[in-house]
Amino acid sequence: MEKTLAHKGLRQVANSLTLLCALILIVAVSVEIISGDHLVFSPAYMTLQLIVCCIFLFDWFLRLGASERPGRFFWTHLIFLLLSIPWLNIADWSDHAFTRSEMMALATVPLLRSFLALYVVVRWMVEGKAKRLFWAYIVTVVVFTYLSALLFYDYEILVNDRLHGFGNALWWAWMNVTTVGAAIFPVTTVGKIICVLLPILGMAMFPIFTVYVTTLYTDYTRRKQEGK
Repeated sequence: MEKTLAHKGLRQVANSLTLLCALILIVAVSVEIISGDHLVFSPAYMTLQLIVCCIFLFDWFLRLGASERPGRFFWTHLIFLLLSIPWLNIADWSDHAFTRSEMMALATVPLLRSFLALYVVVRWMVEGKAKRLFWAYIVTVVVFTYLSALLFYDYEILVNDRLHGFGNALWWAWMNVTTVGAAIFPVTTVGKIICVLLPILGMAMFPIFTVYVTTLYTDYTRRKQEGK
């Protein structure tokens, strides 16, 4: 019993730590992209990403050690391990001359780990399958749309004459995820891919919101009838 409570407390501490790191990383990459030169990453950001990735790795191995079935944990959480590796720093340390686009792709890997950290925290904090599904939906749409705006801005700002600042990129991302569309057309390959993925996300996720609202209304009606 005491061991179980210790493991539960350890998981809660790990969730809080990874959530904090996830938020720090999202803020840091936002500052780097919005105020950077879009050519190279600053040494400060490289150092911060390395620290955050090391914390992600520490969290993963901490969970592995606390798991009652380490083998099963390893395979079911392998994606978390792969996304926690500081690929951007490893590429920077290598002798190969990576392009900005390639480095940006590597920089997004820990952001995916940050997204998974937010999802895990949602599952930890919210009880009930319906509420978990709803808040997971909210987190997915908001975070994915925001990160898509960041990537779109970084890849397009130097070559797209219709893009004027990050505000335009954020507006473009939300218009596309709602399937309305915007009068800013991508010119890079990454921008075009994001332009396709955002409406797909919107069409896939918005029905979840409808189902959740319908479920709430049905439960409310049922409880009202039972009260009578």
